[in-house]
Amino acid sequence: MSNLTIAVDDELKSMLARHPEMNWSEVARQAWKEKIRQLELLNEITAKSRASDADVGELARLIKNGIAKRHEKRS
Repeated sequence: MSNLTIAVDDELKSMLARHPEMNWSEVARQAWKEKIRQLELLNEITAKSRASDADVGELARLIKNGIAKRHEKRS
């Protein structure tokens, strides 16, 4: 197994230190595994996509506008 060193700010280090019962290395490993799983799934889903970056940007804009309108109606 390889070692990896990460930097955290003092506040986070203090918060982690308040819970020595936790295996923070294992928590980080599991979080990284989950993120990698999500990214690989995304790559698999989009591998055959013919959408351009512009298409994706336009879709993201439309989604954000739709969400904003939904929140406006609730207010």
